[in-house]
Amino acid sequence: MPASENKVQPRPQVMAGVSMRDLLAAGAAANVISTPPRVPDPETTRAAAAGHGHREAA
Repeated sequence: MPASENKVQPRPQVMAGVSMRDLLAAGAAANVISTPPRVPDPETTRAAAAGHGHREAA
């Protein structure tokens, strides 16, 4: 092998520069966005409609 020929070593491939914290935060945000809102409890809804579930500020 000639001395003028450079030996090129393969460099390790670098994935996207995203931290684990950012990946976890993105997953948590996606979970919150994709989860539908809870259905209100029927007992709570009836009490609020009857005027018993809400106290006015003094």
